[in-house]
Amino acid sequence: MSATMAPERRAEEWTPPLDADGLRIVLARITAWKPLDIEAIFDDLDTAIGNQPPPVAATAALVERLRGHLKQLSDIAVADERYPLTTEMVRLVERGLPMLDERTPADHPQAVGLARRLAFMISDLGEELIEARHIKGAE
Repeated sequence: MSATMAPERRAEEWTPPLDADGLRIVLARITAWKPLDIEAIFDDLDTAIGNQPPPVAATAALVERLRGHLKQLSDIAVADERYPLTTEMVRLVERGLPMLDERTPADHPQAVGLARRLAFMISDLGEELIEARHIKGAE
């Protein structure tokens, strides 16, 4: 009884999808990634547009957090092609981008004004994203 041997099949050599620099970029993005904290966003919105203006000592930090929220929501809006942008989302993202680089005024009332403009923009964009089911609202 002779056994026939199947010809040896060679597997194709695998090549990674990214080189070392590409992997470093991915690692940096993963390391810097922060999950969306909708409760923190609502807390900061309340601080910015609530009944009392934010205290002088906390305003600059509030503006920076609001900028972070706006950037994160803008990134979510444009991140996935499977979830198309609405016309309103495009408008809000385009209007919000200049605010990310706007210098925080040293004058407290002007800084509060910037915080409030950011807060209203975040509120509108967040509402659009919730309605379009890109993100979940507070539970």
